[in-house]
Amino acid sequence: MTTATTITELRTTLLQVPWQGAAPAAGILSAPKRDIFVLEIETQGGLIGMSYLMPLRGGLHTIDACMKELIAPHVIGRDATEVEAIWQALYRSNFWLGRMGVTVFAQSAVDMALWDIIGKRASLPLFRLWGAARTEIPAYGSGVFRGLGRDGMIARANEFTAQGLKAIKMQVAHIRPWREDVENVKAMREALGGGIEIMIDVNMGWDADTAIQAGHRIDEFDPYWLEEPVVAEDFAGYRRIAAALKTRVVGGESHFGRNDLRPFFEHPSTPILQPDPMRGGYSELRKIAAAAEPWGIRIAPHLFHETMVHVMASIPNANYLEYMTWNDDLWIEPVLPSKTGMMSPPERPGHGLAFRTEILKDCRIGGQRLKG
Repeated sequence: MTTATTITELRTTLLQVPWQGAAPAAGILSAPKRDIFVLEIETQGGLIGMSYLMPLRGGLHTIDACMKELIAPHVIGRDATEVEAIWQALYRSNFWLGRMGVTVFAQSAVDMALWDIIGKRASLPLFRLWGAARTEIPAYGSGVFRGLGRDGMIARANEFTAQGLKAIKMQVAHIRPWREDVENVKAMREALGGGIEIMIDVNMGWDADTAIQAGHRIDEFDPYWLEEPVVAEDFAGYRRIAAALKTRVVGGESHFGRNDLRPFFEHPSTPILQPDPMRGGYSELRKIAAAAEPWGIRIAPHLFHETMVHVMASIPNANYLEYMTWNDDLWIEPVLPSKTGMMSPPERPGHGLAFRTEILKDCRIGGQRLKG
């Protein structure tokens, strides 16, 4: 261990940021503002790594309490370059209470901030630190929310394609009966034509029988995938749906790490997995990608394109990045798609992201400083 990389302090900032315009019409999000958890880890030598979580369903203060009681005591005083050792120590020490849930969220924030430190210390962007596989990744426009209604969804999809994106994702289920969803998919295909890929997100809103019944009709409109058709635990349902439909059945965003995803590897009927960085951090996402590659399974991570672009640029089995515009206003230098619908990782050291100063100042609702 070198003195310069000894971890001396963890700082958290809890943000509630107004949405840009109206709140997302997703039908399953009720938050009037964006809840964002920011973590900074500082070393004795003055290196600072940053990460953030956007838990989507509240819980900022719960994560903050977890960081103080269950995470910081195992991190402060460690060498920031011991990322794997710290990951294992946190997972094992919190297995009794955690394994999934809030402890893994907090642990993920630590993991991503540590990798940011290592990238900055090496003066390398993360995707080059990990061994660059490519410099650009295709993105799809996400946020074609079910609550917009048929015409509103088509209008939003057209906004994305006008930017140059070659794929969009629309929602079904929850607030719409499945037959109306089928008509919405039909109208979307007619509006976009055959040159645009259409992803469909169920957000775990159907059971397996409904997914098969609706999916047989949706098959006709050549969607790229059907995402999270059933609740995360229904692995048998995933397999039944995949066997019944022509359309790819994908998922994984609600699962926690390799162990929770194991049935997708044991019965590889899901050709694309969508792990969430808040459920294991960069370290676990890269392990998931490595475990998936021998099975021909590709990775299309859940949200957070501005940070996931580094992971996707460093793995051989990258699929699509999910481009959600709702956080572009947070960053000094946002990561945006090109006119050809591709995204490239920043060449700045670490993940290369920095919050706008006024966001950190004006939207702060809490936080703490944790020292040894």
